[in-house]
Amino acid sequence: MTTALWAPWRMDYLFGEKPTGCFLCEHPKEEAHFREHLVLVAQPHAFVCLNRYPFTTSHILVAPRRHVGDLADLEADEYAALMTLLRESTIRLRLGVKCQGMNVGFNLGKSAGAGVPGHVHGHVVPRWEGDTNFMPVLADVRVMPEYLDESWRRLYDAFVDIPGARAPAPGPA
Repeated sequence: MTTALWAPWRMDYLFGEKPTGCFLCEHPKEEAHFREHLVLVAQPHAFVCLNRYPFTTSHILVAPRRHVGDLADLEADEYAALMTLLRESTIRLRLGVKCQGMNVGFNLGKSAGAGVPGHVHGHVVPRWEGDTNFMPVLADVRVMPEYLDESWRRLYDAFVDIPGARAPAPGPA
């Protein structure tokens, strides 16, 4: 007998209006929208945000502000800013979510699995011993132990000392 696993929040994505353009270009444009776009910090050449469709809780994206599809297309200062934020993000994830390890990487090009092949971005996925279970294997389902809003709140303080623009501090939970 099959057991239902309810995930009604996915209907917003399935039936909702799909954005036009590149969300990685739009997210860091206006500080007033950083919170709703899950932006943790935005610098002149790169920014960090939570992945709205994560592999696990606190999965973050690090991207250049300029729309380019490959690391080789970045100017030296853009590349340096991206890699510095990527390194800093690994430090902040360890502090913020006490992960025991992490996966860090780039999917360059559609054939490599890039969901946004026109805008290069790195993934930083925190990992814990025993964080995988039978659900992905048996049911092709991922169980997320924390809402995105709570992940953003948890990581906000861990990123607050990185220079750059950010949303106002979250209020009490």
